[in-house]
Amino acid sequence: MNPVRLAYEQLKTYEGRPTSAPGVGKDLVNEPMIRHWCEAVGDTNPAYQGPDAVAPPTMLQAWTMGGLSGHADRSGAYDELSGLLDSAGYTSIVATDCEQEYLRPLRPGDRITFDSVIESVSECKTTKLGVGHFITTRMDIRADGEPAGTHRFRVLKYAPAARLPKTDERPSETAGRPSKTAERPPETDERPPETADQPQPQPSQHPRPRRPRPVINRDNAGFWEGVRGHRLLIQRCTGCRTLRFPWLPGCNTCGSPEWDTVEASGAGTVFSYVVMHHPPFPAFTVADTPADGAGPDATAPGAADSGTASPYAVGLIELAEGVRMVSNIVGVPYDKVRIGMPVRLEFLCADEELELPVFRVAEGGEG
Repeated sequence: MNPVRLAYEQLKTYEGRPTSAPGVGKDLVNEPMIRHWCEAVGDTNPAYQGPDAVAPPTMLQAWTMGGLSGHADRSGAYDELSGLLDSAGYTSIVATDCEQEYLRPLRPGDRITFDSVIESVSECKTTKLGVGHFITTRMDIRADGEPAGTHRFRVLKYAPAARLPKTDERPSETAGRPSKTAERPPETDERPPETADQPQPQPSQHPRPRRPRPVINRDNAGFWEGVRGHRLLIQRCTGCRTLRFPWLPGCNTCGSPEWDTVEASGAGTVFSYVVMHHPPFPAFTVADTPADGAGPDATAPGAADSGTASPYAVGLIELAEGVRMVSNIVGVPYDKVRIGMPVRLEFLCADEELELPVFRVAEGGEG
């Protein structure tokens, strides 16, 4: 349905209203959580270790989170605003950005308290996604009563824009060509004698949905360009020569923003893995095709039995060069994957526009 234009004065009345009652962090700032965080993100800064350790500033929001049980004191203001926008046709939501301000270091033993308000609601904006309103919430965080930081989170509540149907080819590729319809012979009720008694293929009424597209930005565009050329590229810092993966705008070791790339040999081993089980998802229910055109791979991610999604293995692969990457493991049933298996890089053709690096268990490597 078409969205209803809401009076901006009505939306402005929600500004300044709390989104929750004042909260208290479920744990004091503590060394184990700091250590887990640093290990997870690979941050070896010595300021986060030892007797005078401080918490990484980016952990600011982590100390306010409610865990699986959550916080039970949510205010009705945010839900009321969201419901108002839903009823007017702004039924979709997407997070757009967050912003943090750090006012003082957090140290083990600090008790965290916080409160959150609806800071602003924008006028109606037109975006590529559709028309809608940006909602910004602000959380003020204190440590032992002292201001420690501010966390702002912004979402867009919008009415999805109508999209034109996709065509098989872009206009620039078809300009000057006869249309596909014009190239077909006239339809007739008669068929050549040699095919008259044979069943004729029917066009699919439900083309296969495409896999979700990877997010490509200025920091990782070179990686995906390499994949299109069947090359797995690893970043290398030109300052300290450290290899890094995934791609980042700067070096974790020395901080240099300068880098080049090296091409991975393709050899690796399974460092760890998980087996994914999920309900049938159309984009993953048909076997994919290796990029070499060898045909469907029954053990590829998304391989199907009778049209239902099968479990598949997602591995943390340690490359011969020493870095690790997450990818699918193919070539053996998911329940035969083992840590330490040797694997070899190949490229999987998910559709006519998307290829993905995957790792096939080396011959003789099955446990």
